[in-house]
Amino acid sequence: MSVANRPTNRPLSPHLQVYRLPMLAILSILHRATGIALSIGALYLATWVMYAASNPHAYSLFQSFNSSIVGRIVLGGWLFSAFFHLCNGIRHLFWDAGYGFELKDADRSAWIVVVVSLVATAASWVVGLRLM
Repeated sequence: MSVANRPTNRPLSPHLQVYRLPMLAILSILHRATGIALSIGALYLATWVMYAASNPHAYSLFQSFNSSIVGRIVLGGWLFSAFFHLCNGIRHLFWDAGYGFELKDADRSAWIVVVVSLVATAASWVVGLRLM
């Protein structure tokens, strides 16, 4: 048997159900997803302004959707997207300046981004509900 045809004793790569994505990979994917969500949210905001400019009946119809449970979930998701994208963008600015490249620092800053985004979203949600 030649060397090329001999079976190797290398381990198999881990299956997707076994492999755990690193936190930095999850945040990278989430950063891109929130960027897309913000783009869609900008179109939603433009539609909201167009309905407000058209006539009071159309605006009240749009507002009734925004006041529903589904509308509040959509607006809350857009709010989280804005805060997460902002916080993660600030973290990237620190990386551009050369800070936080150590794995320990990068993981710590990733968790800080998640926590600050959730806290800012919850605080804005509470303030927004109080103003309604």
